[in-house]
Amino acid sequence: MSEKKCDHHKGKYGRLVRGFLAGLLVLLFILLVVFLITWAVLQPKKPQFVLQDATVYALNVSAPNFVSSTISLTISSRNPNDNIGVYYDKLDVYATYQDQQITYYTAIPPTYQGHHDVNVWSPYIVGTNVPVAPYNGLSLNQDAADGSIVLSIKIDGRVRWKVGTITTGDYHFHVTCPALITFGSPNTGITVGNAIKYQLVQSCSVSV
Repeated sequence: MSEKKCDHHKGKYGRLVRGFLAGLLVLLFILLVVFLITWAVLQPKKPQFVLQDATVYALNVSAPNFVSSTISLTISSRNPNDNIGVYYDKLDVYATYQDQQITYYTAIPPTYQGHHDVNVWSPYIVGTNVPVAPYNGLSLNQDAADGSIVLSIKIDGRVRWKVGTITTGDYHFHVTCPALITFGSPNTGITVGNAIKYQLVQSCSVSV
């Protein structure tokens, strides 16, 4: 009799556990659907980045494949959303030439961007004897001799979205801003001490 009673309690306990798990799954599914519907109604938009200017203190090639540079940037970011805030948890800025990195990473402090807010950052990106492929070193020297160098200013990091009281998990975040640096004409830049400042006002591509 005692064995049959234990089997009965075990079966009842198992049904309670299965019922609880089924109810939990249904609740999670409903919450997910509500969140997705809310997300679709809000129509989230990616932040808009603009490379305002670049001040070049140094940009040169030593030997065939070592690049040294010091560049000050002004980058603005705008949140175009009406009801969604953006947490920038980690943002690293650097420069590339022909898809090869030529400066170290420079970190932008974490910040929160509210609805329609604009943030402006002025990081320095620096590289000292950064090794590049020999053909890129030769190409960089040739471009400088021809009068212009096209760099890509990039930002990599992670962001979170805030909808009401709900904050999402981290999303990888990538920004690419083309920067045309010209040489030889006094009309292309403004001399600032021993540097040249270029007004770019260049829109950037953003992917999340």
